[in-house]
Amino acid sequence: RRDRAYADRALPIGDGQTISAPHMVAIMADLLEADPGDAVLEIGTGCGYHAAMTAELVGDENVYSVEYSGELAERARDQLADLGYDDVSIRVGDGRDGWPRHAPYDAVYFTCAAADVPDPVVEQVRPGGQVLAPIGTGRQTLVDATKRPDGSLERTRNGGVRFVRMRG
Repeated sequence: RRDRAYADRALPIGDGQTISAPHMVAIMADLLEADPGDAVLEIGTGCGYHAAMTAELVGDENVYSVEYSGELAERARDQLADLGYDDVSIRVGDGRDGWPRHAPYDAVYFTCAAADVPDPVVEQVRPGGQVLAPIGTGRQTLVDATKRPDGSLERTRNGGVRFVRMRG
């Protein structure tokens, strides 16, 4: 079972969820235009792996993550703490609501697919900030968007992807 951890494919992590294939985490980390000190919101903590990668880019005190599953959130908190990412903030909740308390964010990324970027999340991104999300209910596209001063998103499509659906 441990040998599957090195496969470049999505793997089950419990509660009906999966961790993205390593190449997809790398692609998203590359597309995320985050700098040290940037405040980043993650929608879908999962096991905490993607949050740890983001913490390496911006510092763990600047990573905020929302997870729908209480079970996964608790495990992710423990795993991140065991690995020294004590300051990654995780809360249990509906990702469609974002996490207004720490807004505005310089960037937001989703590790689950949504029909579209929820308005409350867009509202929590600063003008000029970034949203990276798999969008679609059937076929999904990885969308990289910049928030315009008027609050709308300028979108770039980065090809087809397959993510678990957002729950809530």
